[in-house]
Amino acid sequence: MSRFDLNRGGGVRVAVLLGALLVAMAGARGVSAQVEYVDPTIGNVSILLVPTRPTVYMPNSMVRVYPMREDALSVKTDSFPLTISSHRQPEVFSIMPGAEGAPAAYDQEVTTPYYYSARFDGSLTRVEFTAGRRCGYFRFTFPKEAAALVLANRQPGALHFDDGAVTGEEHVGPLTIYIYGRFSAPVHVKATKSEKGDRLAVSAQGSSLEFRYGVSFISVAQAEKTLHEEIPAWTFDRVKEAGKARWNQVLGQIEVEGGTEAQKRVFYTALYRSYERMIDITEDGQYYSSFDKKVHRDPRPFYVDNWLWDTFRALEPLQTLLNPQMEADKIQSYVRMYEQSGIMPTFALASGNYACMNGNHAAPWFADAWFKGIHNFDLKTAYEGVRQRSLEDTHLPWRLGPKGPLDDFYNAHGYMPALRPGEQETDPMVHPFEKRQPVPVTLENSLDDWEIAQMARVLNKPADEKLFLGRAQDYKNLFRADKELMWPKDAEGNWIEPMDPKFSGGLGGRNYYDENNGYTYTWDVAQDFNGLIAMMGGAAKAEANLDRLFTEPLGRSRYQFQAKFPDSTSMMGQFSMGNEPSFAIPYIYNRVGAPWKTQKLVRTLLHAFFTDTLHGIPGDEDGGGMSAFVVFSMLGFYPVTPGIPTYDIGSPIFSKATIHLKNGKDFVIVAHNTSRDNKYVESIRLNGRALDQVWFRHSDIANGGTLDITMGNTPNTALGAAPASFPPDSLNVNPEGYVR
Repeated sequence: MSRFDLNRGGGVRVAVLLGALLVAMAGARGVSAQVEYVDPTIGNVSILLVPTRPTVYMPNSMVRVYPMREDALSVKTDSFPLTISSHRQPEVFSIMPGAEGAPAAYDQEVTTPYYYSARFDGSLTRVEFTAGRRCGYFRFTFPKEAAALVLANRQPGALHFDDGAVTGEEHVGPLTIYIYGRFSAPVHVKATKSEKGDRLAVSAQGSSLEFRYGVSFISVAQAEKTLHEEIPAWTFDRVKEAGKARWNQVLGQIEVEGGTEAQKRVFYTALYRSYERMIDITEDGQYYSSFDKKVHRDPRPFYVDNWLWDTFRALEPLQTLLNPQMEADKIQSYVRMYEQSGIMPTFALASGNYACMNGNHAAPWFADAWFKGIHNFDLKTAYEGVRQRSLEDTHLPWRLGPKGPLDDFYNAHGYMPALRPGEQETDPMVHPFEKRQPVPVTLENSLDDWEIAQMARVLNKPADEKLFLGRAQDYKNLFRADKELMWPKDAEGNWIEPMDPKFSGGLGGRNYYDENNGYTYTWDVAQDFNGLIAMMGGAAKAEANLDRLFTEPLGRSRYQFQAKFPDSTSMMGQFSMGNEPSFAIPYIYNRVGAPWKTQKLVRTLLHAFFTDTLHGIPGDEDGGGMSAFVVFSMLGFYPVTPGIPTYDIGSPIFSKATIHLKNGKDFVIVAHNTSRDNKYVESIRLNGRALDQVWFRHSDIANGGTLDITMGNTPNTALGAAPASFPPDSLNVNPEGYVR
């Protein structure tokens, strides 16, 4: 008999335990029905690349399950994973009803954050799933045939059946994922070998069969213990209701009024997507780290699984606002990863450091959290890690490790040199597909170095502060004044010619840019919009250049453009709504004296590209990276420069939005007369005080209060037009001056 007899008794104890859980999850404020607005099918058919998945999970938790298929228009579901290792990373294990466990056509699908259900056409078998934090629970109903299902390894591993329990393990890099599960009735199991490991054909008497399981990154015994603690008895509906209560608690932190039903579905689905990552992998005060391949004890939770290139711009700032303690724990987890691996991650998967994209974007995340009042992490060690990443590690895309000759050139000359057309690569460290990407590498590291300078100031390191403030200006080396665009240079300092800023780079030719072209990257200087605008010739000229970005034609057919830039989807002129470096661009009009253009543009983009449909995400959603942009923009403000604790005002969708802060205070945004036509801001009052600027401080939210915005159908071209009222956006800004 197992150490924990999960099939016996405990009814009263379980009822009390789960009842208490439901009450606790409801929270002190009570629960409203925000979860009913979440539609996990939004974006399940992609514009071009990876769609969203109708994922069932508890916020920031280890178990994440969805039907495995190409997208929502796939006729058949292949099977269901027991969880995934990291977002868009390998699914682990698989389960599927039927004696053969074969793919099957489905119908009658129900999707929510906490519950999934579907019926398969031929057998009329129904599959249901609900999740705990580290546990999953399937319920199968077989009206036409005997109860049968197949469990199999999906990654290299093994499965076992002994004494009524299923145990197993699978390997994803250095990470081993363990399961322990039990069935609701006696079963017969036939084990055979599969391509990846083992295959268990399970059959039972009766017309229904349930399977609940625990997941662990430490051991099978830990997975068993977790299952005993989280789901100690056969109570599918109680677990489902507890999950619903938990989601209502989390989503209820922001309550919106007004807007259309479709807009509420878009908003709350985006908020739900913003909680998939990072995940807490602590199990009874310990965790397995793939960063040094050891089990550690730590009094604080340990989080993994994020892609900072995608998430430092909006997702992490959103969680900094909503969940500051969790954000501190996540940052401290990064500190631990650096201590364990010797390198500060940017893509911290459950399976360890992942060499992906470019930049040193832990720096803006750390700085942004610090200047928004999150201080309970080891800033000194965090600084050490990002400083090393900037000065001693390579800047090359999709590489991790010590610097090489191209990095030495970068450090000496202030830009990554580009190859001339037809010139062959000589540095073996350069990724054969991703190439050098000299423009985004230079620009994004310039931002990161500015953020490091701000941390150096806090730590009283004046020499470092001066060094990194100088490096923060490196972006200027690639601004080509005669083209008014960011342009690649060769090692001799000559502009690359011929070079098409609309089309050079991209898929299969990232010699100059990466997922975006020169028009987008020209504006990727959030640390110094003031300097960029000055180089362009002033606010009026910069405004005209912004107008050009949104109106300049592709210059070729759309299919030719997308073949080269598949990430740059949902185009408006040369602007791509479908990729993260674009997010701040609509708000730059606030910095040239034309906030009304920001207001019109944000509304246009939200209306055109973020809908409550299968196609309702304009690009790769990236596990909350894009969804957080939607949450902020629909509320009516956006964090343009990480590290400066301010927000730009856009155009709020809802007539009232209340943010319930973890400190017990509320921040309320009231948008009088807002509607589809009334998209323009006529006047702004913060706690009763009139504002002549279109930005406010993070502390204005943290202290609680009310932002009153009066909306109309005609632009107020005077509001925010005076240069003295522009948001802070230059290299010499001291973020501490905006903390109060």
